[in-house]
Amino acid sequence: MSAKLLAKTRAKVHRQPSALLATLPILTLIILLGGGYIFAELPVEPLLIASSVVAGILACYLGYSWEEIMGSIADKIAKTMPAILILISVGMLIGTWMAGGTIPMLIFYGLHLIAPEYIALVALVVTAIVSLCTGTSWGCAGTVGVAFMGVAVGMDANLAMVAGAVVSGAYFGDKLSPLSDTTNIASMATGVNLFTHIRHLLWTTLPSFLIAALVYLFFGIGSHGGQVPEKLETILSTLDSAFSWNPFLLLPVLIVLVGSLFKKPTIPVILVSSAVAMCNALVFQGISFKDTVISSVNGFNVKMLAHKGFDPSTVIDDVTRLLNRGGMNSMMSILLICFCAITFAGIVSVSGSLDVLIAMLLKPVKGTFGLIAATIGAGLAMIGITSNGQVSLLIPGEMLRNEYITRGLDPKNLSRSIEDSATLWEPILPWTSAGAYMAGTLGVATISYMPWAVCNWIAIGFALLWGATGIGIARLPSKAQIEESSKIRS
Repeated sequence: MSAKLLAKTRAKVHRQPSALLATLPILTLIILLGGGYIFAELPVEPLLIASSVVAGILACYLGYSWEEIMGSIADKIAKTMPAILILISVGMLIGTWMAGGTIPMLIFYGLHLIAPEYIALVALVVTAIVSLCTGTSWGCAGTVGVAFMGVAVGMDANLAMVAGAVVSGAYFGDKLSPLSDTTNIASMATGVNLFTHIRHLLWTTLPSFLIAALVYLFFGIGSHGGQVPEKLETILSTLDSAFSWNPFLLLPVLIVLVGSLFKKPTIPVILVSSAVAMCNALVFQGISFKDTVISSVNGFNVKMLAHKGFDPSTVIDDVTRLLNRGGMNSMMSILLICFCAITFAGIVSVSGSLDVLIAMLLKPVKGTFGLIAATIGAGLAMIGITSNGQVSLLIPGEMLRNEYITRGLDPKNLSRSIEDSATLWEPILPWTSAGAYMAGTLGVATISYMPWAVCNWIAIGFALLWGATGIGIARLPSKAQIEESSKIRS
């Protein structure tokens, strides 16, 4: 029997899943993540694998062979491999930027902007800068954010407002940072270039940031008094004694910005920036060549500065928590979640369940506004039910990408919409891990700071506005749409 005839024979035995069967894998995913991850605090990876097993059994029941299932998974992984390589290289970038003093320098001068009379506004700006430089909203809130809460307590300021400003700034910077794991995952899930995704995010994040700034300025302009807490002074003095500052430390940042501006390939830009940062570590910070290389793999550690006469044992936990990060290995846990989620998506896709689910979701959707609204709804539902940011980006991104292309819309509209919903709303929902972390770290209940986290909840308003008016909505040129559609069919 020829290969063509064999393929036709197999195609005949494939059955289309009913609506009930198509929703079974997704329901399994929701139940397992909702119950196992949120309530039982189980790791995400085995729950994703269990969901994949259910999806695989369904695919076999519908007549798909093991080879076809594995082929679909391999195809999904192959398509996301460039983004996976970017995520790994970002880990290298963070570690080398830390070792070279780039990120510590930006944090140091950012913290000097503190002005107690405008505490909420300054908290928004400084946390945005620090989060943009570090790519971690949690690390920013757990260090700089805590310092701002100390200032707020000392001046008897509105703690809920300051906490909301910290969360807003931390997530604003995180979304626009090429170092952020969720930003990389969103671009990976939708097949959008990382820097293209970041630039497109400005349509919703920038106006949200400006409105938040006006809110904090208006309500905080009467605040006065208070002293900078001793802990913040300790952080500043530690950074100043541990690192040597000079303008060359900004070169790695400049390389990334220029590469983004001129739309250069992401990985070469990151590698060049990392190489310059490693030179800074060797020349200006006095870190050994071995430790410089280690920082790119295992991440930076303040112990690497011991040979300068600086005593790492005297460093407070806040500083080590802020600086000890990065390295390619730091991305491995994130990549494992990605591989598990991609496996699930590949199995659901090959069985035809994905097509049925998309048809059900988009049945009432007529235009661009409806598609944007459906995407936001899917993102909010996923983060609200699963409480996992990575999964909440990967699944809707995988499900809806082809629909955007079919309708002539650039997938970067999709990557922006899932970030506006799933990522930004995660820290303002009390039952998510991000919401619990922010509340525990900042000492303010999630429900209390939620109204003040303006950047987080107002972004979907702009997303819907642009969807209704067509402003900021990127469309695919006819040639690009044909090319992308041909990829879908193949």
